[in-house]
Amino acid sequence: MKEQSVQPNILGTEKIGKLLAKFAIPGIISMVVNSLYNIIDQIFIGQGVGYLGNGATSVVFPLTMFAMSLAFLLGDGAASFISLRLGEGDENAAARGMASGILGIIASGLIVGTIYVIFIEPLCGLFGATKQIMPYARDYGLITSIGLPFLSVAAGFSSIIRADGSPKFNMAGLLTGCVLNLIFDPLFIFVFGWGVKGAALATIIGQIVNAIMNLVYVSKFTKTVKLTKASFSGWIKMLPRIMRLGVSSFITQFSLVVAIATRNNVLVSYGAESKYGSEIPVTTLGITMKVFSILTSIVMGLGSGAQPIFGYNYGSRRFDRVKKTFRYTVGIATGVMVVAFLVAQLQPMAVISIFGSDSDLYNEFAIKCMRIYLMLIPLVGIQMISGVFFQSTGYPLQSSLISLSKQIIFQLPATLIIPIFMGVEGALWAGPVSDIMAVSMTVFLLAFYWKKIFKLDEQPKLNSIQ
Repeated sequence: MKEQSVQPNILGTEKIGKLLAKFAIPGIISMVVNSLYNIIDQIFIGQGVGYLGNGATSVVFPLTMFAMSLAFLLGDGAASFISLRLGEGDENAAARGMASGILGIIASGLIVGTIYVIFIEPLCGLFGATKQIMPYARDYGLITSIGLPFLSVAAGFSSIIRADGSPKFNMAGLLTGCVLNLIFDPLFIFVFGWGVKGAALATIIGQIVNAIMNLVYVSKFTKTVKLTKASFSGWIKMLPRIMRLGVSSFITQFSLVVAIATRNNVLVSYGAESKYGSEIPVTTLGITMKVFSILTSIVMGLGSGAQPIFGYNYGSRRFDRVKKTFRYTVGIATGVMVVAFLVAQLQPMAVISIFGSDSDLYNEFAIKCMRIYLMLIPLVGIQMISGVFFQSTGYPLQSSLISLSKQIIFQLPATLIIPIFMGVEGALWAGPVSDIMAVSMTVFLLAFYWKKIFKLDEQPKLNSIQ
């Protein structure tokens, strides 16, 4: 029992800076590597197949994001539940939460993967595949759908493994999968000539290996909680408690799915009326979104590293440590976004050329995408960290509202309305418009709830999420 309590003691006593280095750096690497799976494909496809192949990855990307949103719903929810229960000293409840998350993640991957395999072509059409892009999207999407159960385990178990005190193992698993993808992508595309099918196959090979490593870990090497057969009893009944704490992560990912589907269809429609055509806008904004996903994965990794620090110290009522962690993470996240903003504005073509180049017209719109869509990204850091903060302190509704604000509440209507007046470029301006509005909402929620969150006499509310 003494050995199991070491990690929670560290969360409550170690300096915040050291804790963030221990948890956030592996978390950041893990999240970045996770997002690199699809980006690596896009880089090699752009060089070996062309921009229509890249358009296919942009169409399939939201399908992958939806599967991951379910994995994060259960994985991040289980991680928050584990940290809160350990902070309160209830190791049995923490074990039941871990078991429920594990089985829920596996089930979600199997169900979604089966649905995708059956309906892959209409789903690609729903997410903006044109006649020229559809053959590539169908081939790429079918193979990645077969690998979705493994992706779910690879992505969803990550948060659980980090909450168990093994962020380095999680990082090693993701790095192994990414390296395998990096090795097999050029081999399958350029040597074997398998095109987008080869890229998809390389992706799922990496995911399978990562998933196997994660399954071995939770079955044999857990640290802070001990899983037994009794832990898995009633796992379905435990799922609502887990999902309440993971709903913010789900909404963050799912809102991207809705936003991308809307944006792709708007780009296809208005692009057809412009000199760029339909395929160039879908492909180039897709590339910008992939770059943006790397940036958000850095902040999400930072947030996931901060999550057990937030959760444990809030559960044990060390509020000064919760506040200090919040200040640190917001400062770091904002700094990252400022650097990315400068690159996007000053050297956009240096980023775009990595994914291949087709024509001057293609480059022209790609530069517009990079500069306009990422115009206000320095504001995004505080919004994303605040979502994790509310989630980790037992305020899932406020966290969900923050997650919804950018992609759904503000960006979705902006994407539909602005192009009416500005044409295809209006879809790009929906990005900065929604950024400033979403951050304004976040600041309002922080100002309104900050004192309430840290009132000692309101802490029994934690029982409502058990």
